[in-house]
Amino acid sequence: MDSKLRTKKKNKKSNQNESKGMLGKIRSKYILQKVFNNMPKYKLLNIVKFNKEIQQKLNIDINSYKEYSEIEIEIIPYQKNYVKFININNKNEEKYYHIYFDDNKKEIKRTYLIEGDKVSKINIIIDYQINSLKKLFANCKRIKSIYFKRFKRRNIIDMSYMFFICSSLEKLNLSNFNTINVIDMSSMFQGCTSLEELNLSNFNTNNVINMSKMFCYCSSLKQLKLSNFNTDNVKDMSAMFCYCSSLKNFDLSNFKINKRTKTSAMNSFCPSLEKMNPKNAQMNIK
Repeated sequence: MDSKLRTKKKNKKSNQNESKGMLGKIRSKYILQKVFNNMPKYKLLNIVKFNKEIQQKLNIDINSYKEYSEIEIEIIPYQKNYVKFININNKNEEKYYHIYFDDNKKEIKRTYLIEGDKVSKINIIIDYQINSLKKLFANCKRIKSIYFKRFKRRNIIDMSYMFFICSSLEKLNLSNFNTINVIDMSSMFQGCTSLEELNLSNFNTNNVINMSKMFCYCSSLKQLKLSNFNTDNVKDMSAMFCYCSSLKNFDLSNFKINKRTKTSAMNSFCPSLEKMNPKNAQMNIK
């Protein structure tokens, strides 16, 4: 028997035993409801997915829990040369990334496309165990479009370098993005040289500490919406808009910069923003 298959069965059995053990201690429907109502959905998935008894007692639809706990991404690649479309840095986490080709719906384990595969779209589902999206698409230079179709998760804490040097990226739909617990957005969009507009008005940045080089070298960026950005806790904004040479009009009405915040080269080589004083306590630029 394949070692991966044995490990998978062992993990599944372990989760089943854990689920049964927890249920064995709680027989009251009232207590179960009280416990489960105070727990985030993504933490409940392992408990309920193997246990039909608990699903019946609490009238739980397991599909709704899976939908809540997963991130679903749609990617459109350029059909040229050798295409890299996702980075999975930790080999142990590969089982939490499910990758499908739209053309044949076949799940793949490799992380590259070769010319001739003729793939029109790629669907990626990321399970709830992943808590960092750092470098997820870094240096994926042949991606044309990325759409986050589903993203209700709250446990992601790191998005640094997420789209780093996605130089062919033209469309990026982040309308469903959840950033409520993210603390690092440094270099998140750095080097997205083909991106002309970016709407981040739905971003919750209350907990973000690092925004350094966040939009650096987004040289084609003309429209940037940051109207709801909360920068109260940000400690580093250095080179945040560096080389955004096409950026002229955008709203920073809610932008606040503390005196201790690093702002060196924040707007360097941005002709329309160079007169901006990043040391102002509050900026209002239109």
